[in-house]
Amino acid sequence: MEGHMVRFALLMCIALAASASSQTCDPKELKDNPWIYMREMLTGCWTDFVTQDKAEVHILNLNFAPTDVKMVSLQMTNAKPMKLILTSSDTSYGIYNITNDVHIYMNPRISLFGNDYPSNVHTQDLPTQDEDLIKWARQRFGGVTSFTTIRNLKKVSIEAKGTKPNSHYCTLKNEDPFEKHFMNIETAPMASSLKSCSPQLQQNHGDEAEIHIINIPENASICNVSLRMETKNTKASVFLRGPQGTTWTFLNPQHNQFGSNNDILLPTFKISPSFTLNSDNAQVVQRKALELFKASTFTSYTELRPEDARILLVLGKNNNPAATETLPEPAIPFSTNPPHQMPLLMQLYTSPDYRSPLEPNAKVQSDKRIYAEISGHTYGGTVLTIKVISCFVRSKGSCPVVKELPFIPETCSPNSCPNSTRISFSLDQLQELTSTTWDLECSVKLCYSEICGDGGRVKRNLEVTQPCLKPPTPPCFDFGLAGVLGIAFGGFLIGVLLIGALWFIKIKTGYPTVLDMSSTAANLSGCPCSRSKRQPVSTNASPSEDSSANASIGSTQSTPTSSMA
Repeated sequence: MEGHMVRFALLMCIALAASASSQTCDPKELKDNPWIYMREMLTGCWTDFVTQDKAEVHILNLNFAPTDVKMVSLQMTNAKPMKLILTSSDTSYGIYNITNDVHIYMNPRISLFGNDYPSNVHTQDLPTQDEDLIKWARQRFGGVTSFTTIRNLKKVSIEAKGTKPNSHYCTLKNEDPFEKHFMNIETAPMASSLKSCSPQLQQNHGDEAEIHIINIPENASICNVSLRMETKNTKASVFLRGPQGTTWTFLNPQHNQFGSNNDILLPTFKISPSFTLNSDNAQVVQRKALELFKASTFTSYTELRPEDARILLVLGKNNNPAATETLPEPAIPFSTNPPHQMPLLMQLYTSPDYRSPLEPNAKVQSDKRIYAEISGHTYGGTVLTIKVISCFVRSKGSCPVVKELPFIPETCSPNSCPNSTRISFSLDQLQELTSTTWDLECSVKLCYSEICGDGGRVKRNLEVTQPCLKPPTPPCFDFGLAGVLGIAFGGFLIGVLLIGALWFIKIKTGYPTVLDMSSTAANLSGCPCSRSKRQPVSTNASPSEDSSANASIGSTQSTPTSSMA
């Protein structure tokens, strides 16, 4: 009995040691897989074609999932001369920023918002098939530089030179669009069921071989899986299991070890299945991988259920761009096709409560603060946020004056002002100008989530009046003691100078003045007088006068009598 107990204890120790050396884990759904992320392999091509005017011709074929918001952003502000062709089988919309060297050709299902060179945006019927679209581009422009199919696009920008040397003809094939270095692409994450796990006690060092296990359940759709190795460990081993008919294609093997129950395609040859495994149970698959590679543990286990026939798996730790992407938002259908520029309306108010709008022909005073609300339309419930960038006023006339108008953003809750934004500004700087009729114009951007594009400008006529001024009040002078004394001294000094001037005139001319108190009425008559003092003539002689004087006078007076006789 004791011998049986010893043998049983020994078997238990061996089983525990075996289970400890052959670890397994239970996969769980994760938002971000730390080792593997998945993309689609879509059709495309890439050539060295340019037109005679040195313009590149790029075609973007946009595909959207039913649950994805069909909103894209085209950022071509630093692009080379380009003919950009947009096509989509879904009703989609977007915001664009382009230069004068970029011309956009799109089918009627696509609607773009923006005001950058609207004459460069052309809507026309385009072929729906990929090969027919390439043929149309060849006939229109002479060739195609690139054709790219993108699923669930959010933002794309083309800035660098987009030609590929030694490739003259655009032949469509499955490709990874992220390989095109001239194109920056942001997409929404793929809708797929993905589970992952790693052994808790697994401790992998940089110099040890990694083992990655990828399992596709038996009831999943048969697909072609492309695998790109971006792990820095060249000793990594990859165990692949999928339903019969699945094909695994390695784009860059990097001298790794492979094992699969399906065909593996390498760049130069094909590897036939190395084992048979019909069970898709996680623990069974994990133990089979440890058995194949003669290992006691593994690095990662990933279980996925692709929804597309062609997918791309990128294997490499901490290289998952989907970790920074947001989950897809519910789709919002559009009821109408908006024009290239979203219609905007500016309404003015004189109070911050925004209750009494001003009439279009109303006049505003330059000393009052004006409140403005800029609003736009929505399509099918989709809300585009409006952001005011700058405002200015332009006077009307033959010589217009343009002035920048500083503004202050006003608070605005989504309930009180949906689909609009509010600002306020002052017209103080217009008080000194003679013009009264102005055009108020604001530049805005339209934004959806964090994607913004040029929304154009919104205008409004503005009649400005000067505030009513009170009549001027006569000044009231209040003199103190010093002022009174100053005025008295000034008056005294002026009088002295005038008297001196009058005496000077009397002395120089000999004419009597009104200040000569000794002058008689005869002197005041203005008769000329000599410098010697003239004596008055008297007709009655005084008895005291001497006889000589009388005789002289008498003889003088008798002379006319004798002459008259």
